[in-house]
Amino acid sequence: MINIKKVLIADDSSMARTFIIRCLEMAGLDNATFLIAQNGREALEVLLSNPVDLIVSDINMPEMDGRDLLKRIKSSPRLYNTPVVVVTSSYNLTKKKEFLELGAFNILKKPISLPELSETLIELSGEVEWNLG
Repeated sequence: MINIKKVLIADDSSMARTFIIRCLEMAGLDNATFLIAQNGREALEVLLSNPVDLIVSDINMPEMDGRDLLKRIKSSPRLYNTPVVVVTSSYNLTKKKEFLELGAFNILKKPISLPELSETLIELSGEVEWNLG
């Protein structure tokens, strides 16, 4: 169904990374490979040697935050087309608008809602599920 094989999770909280991975597995990525980074700088280092199909990034991280990471990804010809889903506990509509304008595919609030995450993955895959019942 969803053709995402390799995912980079950038979040400074190991508990959050574990939770995000579990949610992604439950949403249909149970056969994906997950790479982790504790901040934006580490995420860029991982991306240099590991092409991924999806990046899930927190906003508030030390050394390089999610905003700067997203700007770097979208300014790189090699990484530009890699979809980025931003997750944050400081979600609001202004922040959502800002990150979408910066090139994020979507922004989700923490804790992640499994239905919202599943819907985002379906949109990423270009598939539409019809619920006519």
